[in-house]
Amino acid sequence: MASTEYTESATRGDALLEVEDLQTAFFTDKEVIRAVDGISFDIERGETVGIVGESGSGKSVTARSIMGLVESPGRILDGSSIRFDGEELTDKSEKEYRKLRGSDIAMVFQDPLTSLNPVYTVGNQIKEALRLHQGLRGSEATDEAINLLEAVGIPDAGRRVKEYPHQFSGGMRQRAVIAMALACDPELLICDEPTTALDVTIQAQILELLQELQEDRDLAIMFITHDMGVIAEIADRVNVMYAGEIVETAPVVELFENPRHPYTRGLLKSIPGNNPGKERLSTIEGDVPTPNEPATYCRFAPRCPEAFDECEKVHPVPVDVNDQTDDHTAACLLYPEDVSKEQAVETHREAANESEERI
Repeated sequence: MASTEYTESATRGDALLEVEDLQTAFFTDKEVIRAVDGISFDIERGETVGIVGESGSGKSVTARSIMGLVESPGRILDGSSIRFDGEELTDKSEKEYRKLRGSDIAMVFQDPLTSLNPVYTVGNQIKEALRLHQGLRGSEATDEAINLLEAVGIPDAGRRVKEYPHQFSGGMRQRAVIAMALACDPELLICDEPTTALDVTIQAQILELLQELQEDRDLAIMFITHDMGVIAEIADRVNVMYAGEIVETAPVVELFENPRHPYTRGLLKSIPGNNPGKERLSTIEGDVPTPNEPATYCRFAPRCPEAFDECEKVHPVPVDVNDQTDDHTAACLLYPEDVSKEQAVETHREAANESEERI
């Protein structure tokens, strides 16, 4: 699992990235889709925070919201806050955002071909990033491009820098995209399922590479995936998303050893290695719903094996799972677990009412 050395050099409350009540909606002719619906989390310097959940949970829209890449008909709603190094991002113009994007925050996408231009050499594309963000030109930029390709483990970088994307394998292209991101010398690297399209061996190499780069450069990493096994390998803390909301947050070891939300337990049971001797994998019946109305109930309730009547009437909010843990929260009416079910439900009902009054 990922190193937890970041806890020695950073204290909670002094985060590099702070997301608070982020709401991103898409306004179509038929409905308003609340793709991200009031999530809050932070990322410390040198820390890897995982965002995990099924497709349609809102993970990628969260990343695009942070990067300022939400396009019409989508927009970030009033009241949302994204602070990077103490600076609010949601009120920035596109010109202001462009200066931040890449130089301070960089993103690696799932498919490297979407990030690489097929008509330019890989070296030229890295050098363009170096020119824009570090002011390097000519032989100096070429030398740095070669250094970056070497840093991400591409052999014979002096020759490869002159080649085109189609001459690279899938794993090599992903390494080249990471090199382009590093050319901007960012403080935060957002990785949106960067290993999904790769085979298992190459996936492991990319994860190891990211961890090495993090240690060398003190990078903060936000890692998005639907693969709980990948999260176990790379994350320090984990946010579990479902239907636009964060339903559980915990340190990675705690999450795997003591998952609290029924959705998280379902995800962990679906890992092949957690089902020795069984003929069939465990699955979560049903699909992630499209969040097209304000949440006045638990969105996971229709698929939840532990749902009860109040789950259809009260919207759960993130609460500490018990008095002993202040870094493990779950948005579920079963918690806090050290009070009666009736008291727990009332805790969520009061919190939901307070939230509506603020709106």
